[in-house]
Amino acid sequence: VQLQASGGGLVQSGGSLRLSCAASGRTFSSLALGWFRQAPGKERELAAAISSSNGATYYADSVKGRFTISRDYAKSTVYLQMSSLKPEDTAVFYCAAVARLGIYAYATSYDYWGQGTQVTVSS
Repeated sequence: VQLQASGGGLVQSGGSLRLSCAASGRTFSSLALGWFRQAPGKERELAAAISSSNGATYYADSVKGRFTISRDYAKSTVYLQMSSLKPEDTAVFYCAAVARLGIYAYATSYDYWGQGTQVTVSS
């Protein structure tokens, strides 16, 4: 599975960004997907995840109500819509995939990773 992430950038506090991650190499509907982020000096953490089958979603408490994960089966793409961004959201964001049913919150559960995309939120 190849994952190609895009959409990062510099945004002011309170602004919005949409990240995209295009998947290839495997039937998209078989993939559970997640967006992780890693800030400087911190461990990689889950922002949001979406299941392979029924569209169930899971969010870290820190992003609930501000971020929305979704997937487009026709485009084999997963999105992370981010709004009300805060400076503490500044991080490199990674998309991840695993070819299993279910929804997964831990980085160790994922087998495939895209390259990171930088999100910087200025105050």
